Amino acid sequence: MLVAQIIRDKGDQVFTCQPGDTVAEAAKALHQRRVGAMVVCDDDRVVGILSERDIVAAVAKDGSGCLSKPVSAYMTSDVQFAKPADAVDSLMERMTEKRIRHLPVLNDERLAGIVSIGDVVKCKIADTVLEAETLKAYIVSG
Repeated sequence: MLVAQIIRDKGDQVFTCQPGDTVAEAAKALHQRRVGAMVVCDDDRVVGILSERDIVAAVAKDGSGCLSKPVSAYMTSDVQFAKPADAVDSLMERMTEKRIRHLPVLNDERLAGIVSIGDVVKCKIADTVLEAETLKAYIVSG
């Protein structure tokens, strides 16, 4: 399965924030939207990603004072991206190796969606179930 199919199935909605937004504003948005990360954009350009993990690290480093600081102070600026033509297996490998849970998807340098580790696992489970059902049907058909 390809990233394009995951985006087609789940939709292309991506929650974003700006580098100047406060960490408190971003944390509130993550909670309200029930997502684990937001892509940080300066106009139409992706400049980072802010995850729950980044916020926890900010609190551990600077205490509650981090909440009034800008997202740009704590975001991950070395963003890893996926492309619509990427295979799910390669995403799983990259996400595991780099210990990341979210990959923004770029299509012709334009933000086209986001894929989470949960999306990848859901896809792999669906593939495994389909394979098992196909094998079962083949065996039963004799």
